[in-house]
Amino acid sequence: MNYSMNENGFTGHLPFGELQISSNEEHGFRPYQLLVSSLAVCSGGVMRKVLEKMRMPAEDIQIEVKEIVRNEEEADRVEKVHLHFVITGDINEEKMPRILELTRKNCSMVQSVQDSIEIIETFEIH
Repeated sequence: MNYSMNENGFTGHLPFGELQISSNEEHGFRPYQLLVSSLAVCSGGVMRKVLEKMRMPAEDIQIEVKEIVRNEEEADRVEKVHLHFVITGDINEEKMPRILELTRKNCSMVQSVQDSIEIIETFEIH
């Protein structure tokens, strides 16, 4: 990965393509959005694999970020993220606590921030 400064922020030069990053969301993704996106999508991908291994493949998983708490007094750092999973499929709701536990345990992004950002996970099944 390589990042170069531009007029409005930085351009990330990544294997899949370029990523515009800026503190002004009119010119690119804000860094905190990328952080939260990494937490959400990593969790969703792990959850998908866990459900498949438990023979309950999801037809769809939507992830809503219900809350982001930032601390203005400490450089606007992210302190809390609430991820809400809306899962479509024939999923045994009684197994969801274990599925959430395995998702958290195996998501590298959540594990990377576990001591600094509170991650709340909720779900509903359709």
